[in-house]
Amino acid sequence: MKFDGAKAELYKAHQTGLEKYTYFLLAAAGAAIGFAVQKTEGLRLTWWLLPVALATLTWALSFVCGCKNISYTNVTLNSNMELIDLQNGHHPVPGIPHDVLVQLTREKTHKHADRAHSYGVWQFRFLILGAAFFIAWRVVEMARLTLCVQPGN
Repeated sequence: MKFDGAKAELYKAHQTGLEKYTYFLLAAAGAAIGFAVQKTEGLRLTWWLLPVALATLTWALSFVCGCKNISYTNVTLNSNMELIDLQNGHHPVPGIPHDVLVQLTREKTHKHADRAHSYGVWQFRFLILGAAFFIAWRVVEMARLTLCVQPGN
């Protein structure tokens, strides 16, 4: 695929937007983990903390998926550069026909792009799931405190 002029600028803007989004989700997951740790500091370990533990785990998974997304995005960009070199006549592997090498590089590029996309989707899903667990913990905690309050105290 060849980009010229305005199309190349749109591609760059799109890629920059995706990178900012990924880094925003990474920061949100990190901040959420820190917030959960701060909110549970000094609490005794009980089964009531299970939802917040699940929230923290899913936020950690979101963070890992974000890191994997960045890694596979970089590998995809590198594969794209290799593909451009091949299309410009550079043939780094003697003994393999040029068209076969182009096809293999395209397949590798698509595989890495699909993985990057999948990790990006799971990064968002785990972030939202963590928020749901955290909200569930707050609701359960409020209910527990309400039920434990003795009349007249």
